[in-house]
Amino acid sequence: MSNIQQKAEVPKAQEFVDLRFAAGLSPNTLAAAEIGLRGSWHAVCVRVDETLIGMGRIIGDGGCCFQVVDIAVHPDYQGRGLGYQIVEALMRYLHDNAPKSVYVSLIADGDAHRLYSKFGFEFTAPASVGMALRL
Repeated sequence: MSNIQQKAEVPKAQEFVDLRFAAGLSPNTLAAAEIGLRGSWHAVCVRVDETLIGMGRIIGDGGCCFQVVDIAVHPDYQGRGLGYQIVEALMRYLHDNAPKSVYVSLIADGDAHRLYSKFGFEFTAPASVGMALRL
């Protein structure tokens, strides 16, 4: 894993779309990715040489609300702690740069809640429940 490098950067749209597909996340069109990636407050990419193998982003309004999104690791590199490292880097950035009263949310798919709970995330139910709409 010596040639694996993590860097604070927003992925390129095509590699973003490709990694989401490879990691089994819901698909985005290239046009949507080109627009959406510009709205990143902070992002982390993990690469082997120049190839994107992991990523994560924070989106939000810059003061009151943020959401951790697009945590993905290519299946060939899963199980090596890269997802943890990505979330750790995002959380460190939030703690260092976001206002102390900020609300940070995320959607945990499957067993991902086990990873996120290590960083202090808690289930919101029954007080509130997540809702979504995909167009």
